[in-house]
Amino acid sequence: MSGLDKNRKRNHMVSFRVSPEEQRELEARIKLTGMPKGKYIIESVLNKQINITVGKYQSDRLSIEIQRLYKQLQCIDSNSEELIALLEECKVLMEQFINITK
Repeated sequence: MSGLDKNRKRNHMVSFRVSPEEQRELEARIKLTGMPKGKYIIESVLNKQINITVGKYQSDRLSIEIQRLYKQLQCIDSNSEELIALLEECKVLMEQFINITK
């Protein structure tokens, strides 16, 4: 394995644990930015701020995520655990959207 990392620009791995709620919030923020997960985490840790510029690409990404959630909501039984988890994801996504549009 070490031979595979020899010529890589970024050859060190960093990992950390998060709670399920923190993971949902992190994933929602990453989806809203349209950035790759690694780039988002590096930028947020090193620069301490992520600026989301609203443009066609970001709007399309947000639209795709909202459509995905809508389709999943249509297919789920109203009393299931899956619905509760999906609604939590919707809540986090909407909170992030409200924060970036202020």
